[in-house]
Amino acid sequence: MEPKPYLNPYLAGFLLGALMLLTIFITGRGLGASGAVKSSVIAVTQTVAPGAAEISPFFVTESPPLRSWIVFSVLGLLTGAFLSGFLSGRLRLNMDMGPRLTVSSRLVFALLGGLLFGFGAQLARGCMTGAALSGMAVYSAAGFLIMIAIFGTGFLLAFFFRRLWL
Repeated sequence: MEPKPYLNPYLAGFLLGALMLLTIFITGRGLGASGAVKSSVIAVTQTVAPGAAEISPFFVTESPPLRSWIVFSVLGLLTGAFLSGFLSGRLRLNMDMGPRLTVSSRLVFALLGGLLFGFGAQLARGCMTGAALSGMAVYSAAGFLIMIAIFGTGFLLAFFFRRLWL
């Protein structure tokens, strides 16, 4: 099956904005993802080590953690992404990397980057999606600042890592 072309980026941006407005209208909240990871960690900890979960305020929830709206949102996101890749003929295992990277170093960099971003999301009490996209949708100064910080940091760090990709 020949892969279908990507969606026009302007149309995709418009559709993302429409989805953001619809999400705010229906749920009263914006989009986000890191809360689902936190809810999953809480559920696993409450199951595996209930004693430890009881003494830490991080693990205290008013309702069952896996019944949170954000968990269902992320499950829908994963299902939609899988379905989109399948229907467009782009569903395959693939690793993009520069000519100077090995598979193992690419995996290490990806894991470290993901861990640092996840740690930062917990420190900031939200991920880029929640802070930047949802924040910018309601004209929050913090939303604009986090977007500038994320892209600015990426631009500056690209200077140091560009030799691995070129």
